[in-house]
Amino acid sequence: MIRIDGSYGEGGGQILRTAVALSCLTGEAVEVYNIRANRPKPGLAMQHLKGIEAAKLISDADVEGLKIGSTRVVFRPRKLNGGKFRIDIGTAGSVTLILQTVLLPSLAAEKESFFEIKGGTDVKWSPPVDYVSNVTLKALSALKAGVKIDVLARGYYPKGGGVVRVSVSPSKLEGFEFSEFDCDIIKGISHCSNLPAHVAERQAKAAKEVLESRGYNAEISCEVRRDFSTGSGITLWCGYKGGSALGERGKRAEIVGEEAAQMLLKEMESKACFDVHLADQIMPFAAVARGETRYTTSEISLHQRSNAYVIRQFLGDVVEFDEAKKEVVIRGKGLLS
Repeated sequence: MIRIDGSYGEGGGQILRTAVALSCLTGEAVEVYNIRANRPKPGLAMQHLKGIEAAKLISDADVEGLKIGSTRVVFRPRKLNGGKFRIDIGTAGSVTLILQTVLLPSLAAEKESFFEIKGGTDVKWSPPVDYVSNVTLKALSALKAGVKIDVLARGYYPKGGGVVRVSVSPSKLEGFEFSEFDCDIIKGISHCSNLPAHVAERQAKAAKEVLESRGYNAEISCEVRRDFSTGSGITLWCGYKGGSALGERGKRAEIVGEEAAQMLLKEMESKACFDVHLADQIMPFAAVARGETRYTTSEISLHQRSNAYVIRQFLGDVVEFDEAKKEVVIRGKGLLS
């Protein structure tokens, strides 16, 4: 059994998600201990619990320690299953973090997988669903992964209630050497639910003004909805980089738009291939692909180092960081080829 120290590096939920995903894919049982040991509330939160439950569902796994507050989980997968799955997080827990657990192993299933996931689509401390659809999936497509996401409803904190449908086709992943993406036009979506239309419009206008003042063209669509929860946000992207921000009570819509634009501009000015978040997200996929994947990133983060630690326990030293060039080289093991 593989043993993973959940307090390693950034010591958050990412270690658990990557460990469980790789366990499902490789068939290797894994024990993760010291889960979120350095957090104010150590152990599993509802978000992590639902992610493990989803992984259990697709791999017919035996699981020990599956309860709120547990600092140790043992996960023993049996067989990967395709098919249709419904996952209700029950709160505004992040839909996209659930996807980080189930996407990778579902690519190795014998038949197509369909997920309907209910929860938060645009919430703090996780990638917005529009980022995953337009940045993460763009990079995964280069590795030949077949994934499609449709947003049926948006979910914001605290109510959640967002609904996303995801289809995952069995795929043979191939390594890819990424280069900097020439950005002709920045695209984006500004959205709000149960708020006046001008909230989304002002977010978009403010973001566009910041981007155009720096010489970029921008096309930002506005989406006004009447979903279960109330909130707003904006996601911008160009190539393999993104920026986003969420509305809050008392926070002017213009500030939301400006924050997203500044986040994207910071990443674009780095001249790296990937933003710091994508560089982390793609690592497990590249590690099981056939051949070498190579990219530069704006920053070699603690999240990336933590992911590399987990990958190393399953697959050996396949991840290499070049600190001077801020380059990541991943020599895939060909498990999905």
